[in-house]
Amino acid sequence: MAPMIRAASLRGFAPLVVDLGGDPEEFLRRFGIPPGVLESDDGLIPITEHDRMLDAVAAELRCPDLGLRLAASQDLTILGPLALAIEASSTVAEAVECASRYLFVHSPALSVGVDVDPRGARGVVALTYRKDLHESPYSPQATELGLGLFHHAAERMLGGLTGLRSVEIPHEPLSPVDRYTQFFGADVRFGAPVGALRVERAVLDAQFDGADEVIRALALDHLARHYPEPTTRMAVQVRRALVQGLGVVSPSLEHVARLHSIHPRTLQRRLAAESTTFEQVLDDVRRDAARRYLTTTALPLTQVAALVGFGEQSTLSHAVRRWFGMNPRELRAQSSQR
Repeated sequence: MAPMIRAASLRGFAPLVVDLGGDPEEFLRRFGIPPGVLESDDGLIPITEHDRMLDAVAAELRCPDLGLRLAASQDLTILGPLALAIEASSTVAEAVECASRYLFVHSPALSVGVDVDPRGARGVVALTYRKDLHESPYSPQATELGLGLFHHAAERMLGGLTGLRSVEIPHEPLSPVDRYTQFFGADVRFGAPVGALRVERAVLDAQFDGADEVIRALALDHLARHYPEPTTRMAVQVRRALVQGLGVVSPSLEHVARLHSIHPRTLQRRLAAESTTFEQVLDDVRRDAARRYLTTTALPLTQVAALVGFGEQSTLSHAVRRWFGMNPRELRAQSSQR
């Protein structure tokens, strides 16, 4: 199954598109997102289609700062039950650790964390925001939305984000640079290796006024009981191994079993206990990869076939017709019309 993101990520999307002179329902339909899914924050949307739609809206409605505008209209509550645990944390370090552990509840393709400073400054760390590009293509607008919300939430929880050295954005500016500096209130650097807020290390120890250990414990207990960490599921581990090795090594049951130091039959039994099979997981990974390559790149079909682990282009064509009801060229043409 393709990685999803909670519909809460599009909170404020419809009124913003209307203000820009667009039709939000037309954009949703064009990218295969049922308009009704936005009625509940807990609705799920394929993250690739979510991100591609944001990029398309920004381009077509001539709104290069779309992601930043959306971020300004949102707050931490878009993270649902995770927001409560973060808000009740005692320090920035504790809040980031909590978000790092449970951000998969919002989307398994996204992650946050604390890294060493990419620019090597003493006493500075990077609060990073990443998307797994093995699972879904890079999106400039979605990246700006994520970084903008990350900054917005930290600023509100701390009553101002002092100690912010710079904001690191992986792509080149989409808007005039002063739009970014105005939004973040700090230096913004582009073409960075990873999206991040570079802050003084002391920021990690900053205390939150709303800290409440009892509420935090209850929130974490709720998350642990209702949202088991995906790394504990065998199907997720197999999917991750297949995604990382697709087009590089043979996607065989035996190879994946060796990676996990278990017997192939044991792997099969664990997958069966999760109501799936190795073949089903592999088929899902190939389908998602094929769709990504066909709809977001102009790679030759022979190369796409190799990248998804097929020896022949004809095998890719048969699989794409089974998955999507059309041949690869038709799928690519349909995507280019969006």
